[in-house]
Amino acid sequence: MIKFGIIGTNWISKDFVEAIKRNPKCEVGAIYSRKEETALEFQKNCGVGGKIFTDLEEMGKSSDIDAVYIASPNSLHGEQTTIFLLNKKHVICEKPITTDLEIFDRNVKMAEKNKVVYMEAMKTTFLPNMKILKDNLHRIGEVRNVVFNFSQYSSRYDLLKNGELTNVFDTKFHGGSSFDLGIYPLYVTLDLFGEPLSFTARNYLVESGVDGTGTMLLTYSNKIVTIIHSKITQTFVPNEILGEKGSILIDDISKMRSIKLILRDGTEENLTVEQDSNQMVYELDEFLNLIESGELESKVNTFKNSRKSVEILSRVRFKI
Repeated sequence: MIKFGIIGTNWISKDFVEAIKRNPKCEVGAIYSRKEETALEFQKNCGVGGKIFTDLEEMGKSSDIDAVYIASPNSLHGEQTTIFLLNKKHVICEKPITTDLEIFDRNVKMAEKNKVVYMEAMKTTFLPNMKILKDNLHRIGEVRNVVFNFSQYSSRYDLLKNGELTNVFDTKFHGGSSFDLGIYPLYVTLDLFGEPLSFTARNYLVESGVDGTGTMLLTYSNKIVTIIHSKITQTFVPNEILGEKGSILIDDISKMRSIKLILRDGTEENLTVEQDSNQMVYELDEFLNLIESGELESKVNTFKNSRKSVEILSRVRFKI
């Protein structure tokens, strides 16, 4: 039984805890929050127990946990991960796994040295519809163009326009659209096509100084991938992978709600399969299987893909 420590008491942590509660291989062993009352409220809302910590160093040394799920603000991911890897705890960290390439490399070496699992909690790559997409990609022939768009208007942008600064728009916490939303289509791109030959980007910076919206352009030897991301606009069109024989349309690049194949002659085929409403169950399964098998690195969310994602996003997010 793997005992998890939960760092972060937001909605995404609640979803992960719900996934834990459904899996017989694990349980919640501890909750961290800067304030004890916040952790207590989180426990009550999630219907779980476990020890409460307000000190990360103490939590790292505790025998109450074997692994941690980190869902704190982006800027804290790397250093918080280090604390637990040093104490030989397995780490699954919300995207972005870190915002600093040097910290990422250090953490990978530490995980390998201490023989613990270190994985980015990028759920999309483990979804059943992502597998369907991969299995059918050959049917559209040579891929030449890809247009991925994850634009989702944030209610916190309204708060920002009214003078209230929240984490997702705060430069101090490495907020902004690139790390929050752009990472999804970027990671899917890296998983499908590997590392690009080159990349560039342009962004619009909101008044707090972070990117509110932007576009990344990734160039390969035989294809071009355009990634649009935004927290200040909303898209209503599907994502598209265009091949010489046809296209694949994806509804919601982060959730993979549906997959449709359209061949050049107009033939259409719905490839969508049913997925769990709590999509975190798939990444949790992967993480637990790695621990159980003694493998230290996911073959899907690889160190290589996480590293390239950190490199690209850390370099392009302020380009205007």
